[in-house]
Amino acid sequence: MTIELWTWGTPNGRKVSIMLEETGLPYSAHPVDISKDEQHAPAFLRLSPNNRIPAIVDPDGPDGEPIAIFESGAILIYLANKAGRFFPTEERARYQTLQWLMWQMGGVGPMFGQAHHFRRFAKEKVPYAIDRYTSEARRLYGVLDRRLGEAEYMAGEYSIADIATFPWCARHEWQGVDLDEFPEVRRWYDAIAARPAVERGMQVPFLN
Repeated sequence: MTIELWTWGTPNGRKVSIMLEETGLPYSAHPVDISKDEQHAPAFLRLSPNNRIPAIVDPDGPDGEPIAIFESGAILIYLANKAGRFFPTEERARYQTLQWLMWQMGGVGPMFGQAHHFRRFAKEKVPYAIDRYTSEARRLYGVLDRRLGEAEYMAGEYSIADIATFPWCARHEWQGVDLDEFPEVRRWYDAIAARPAVERGMQVPFLN
């Protein structure tokens, strides 16, 4: 059965399209143009109570009944469990993956998103906010660089933690960051960017 994906070309949306491409689960993408406030449509609200993309509907849920899921991290965990990939079953490795996924959800996403807003989209320049979020973005890149100096991927093996973080790092220029300053991040980034499934997932929903 085909999973329905409601998404747009943002880092959070691309997490899920990359995951779907990596797992090979059949899916159909439906664009939700956030530049036109389509995420506020009542039909989408029924899928995503927070009016944010992405959201999925799997007609073949855990009990054989359809299930709708919002929040990109929750969607990644669901798809990983469904496909049996990119989320280890061994308990220690599973928590290693979860902690780095939560690091992305609680740190990278919100802080990089604020850097994007104040550096590129705010109607007025707010130097304090620009400095604050640019500095925090650089700090987080430092955390990632140190971790990747210890392991090939964030949780050791390629996992949903990497899939969640990569699309945000793909906009490093928006955050005022040169990846060459973080050589381990650059190595990791280039390796993930070269994966065919990632290349395809980064083009959704415009690929469909």
